[in-house]
Amino acid sequence: MGESKAAKVLVSKDGPYLVSGAVPLATQTIFAGSGGESEAWKEGDAFPAKASYALCRCGHSKNKPFCDGTHSKVGFDGTETASRKPYAEQAQVMQGPVHSLSDAETLCAFARFCDPNGQVWNQVEETDDAKVARDFVRQVNACPSGRLVAWDRATGKPLEQPLPVSIGVVQDPAQQVSGPLWLRGGIPVVAADGFTYEVRNRVTLCRCGASKNKPFCDGSHASVKFQDWT
Repeated sequence: MGESKAAKVLVSKDGPYLVSGAVPLATQTIFAGSGGESEAWKEGDAFPAKASYALCRCGHSKNKPFCDGTHSKVGFDGTETASRKPYAEQAQVMQGPVHSLSDAETLCAFARFCDPNGQVWNQVEETDDAKVARDFVRQVNACPSGRLVAWDRATGKPLEQPLPVSIGVVQDPAQQVSGPLWLRGGIPVVAADGFTYEVRNRVTLCRCGASKNKPFCDGSHASVKFQDWT
């Protein structure tokens, strides 16, 4: 995906994410069906537009999702531990008859769109069935972290749905937790030491402070029961 030339997220040392480039910010809620499985994304209210802003990543701000300086009071350790290898070097690939699936498990943000209809790891083996293939591609594209990518075996190209340059503040009512920051549309993420992570269409950044894969989300918000309304 082509990145925005202006948009950027800088991971400050033991501090917030510094967003520049007038990136739109809005709530993105995981809608679950009657069985509790993730079915769709619902965009909520947009936050007031700003040219730049600082987003909390320690999880303790009283003004979430924005930083209020609390990280310095709680002694937040924001050391970045994520791999700096490109996605292709981190992911395992499963081949199906029509499509394939690449999976970088360490990037999992626990959004659970992979689970309905028999799980995408099983679906990929039946992608010669048109309905299964449609469900497979839709569910993989709903994965906010980009852990999962669907590929067309005939062309070798990703079946990637273009996303607008924007940031979503994820809410997960089914789990009664608040999720990560969902970076969409190719926003560069720059580490505190100046390294630029691979630019991707879908990325999730930790905002609960508990991820073991900082700056990326590893699903820890669910285990620590992170809520941005407390």
